Amino acid sequence: MSLPKFILGDNTEFPNAIYVIHTEFPRFIINLENDEVEWFEDFDAEDQKELEVETENAIKDATDFYDSEIAKYDE
Repeated sequence: MSLPKFILGDNTEFPNAIYVIHTEFPRFIINLENDEVEWFEDFDAEDQKELEVETENAIKDATDFYDSEIAKYDE
């Protein structure tokens, strides 16, 4: 199966949360309500610096994706 890089998600148990799921490495879910990130990858100490950079880029990309998707609903 081919998946898109980002997927939007929500859940009625968390009505204010908006989730963006990143399906490529490094895989994660971000809750845009509070910017909390849950990683699906295991990282070691050597990966820490790269992870910090990747986290910043990934959050920006996920937020941009969400903004783009919401703009399409407004059209």
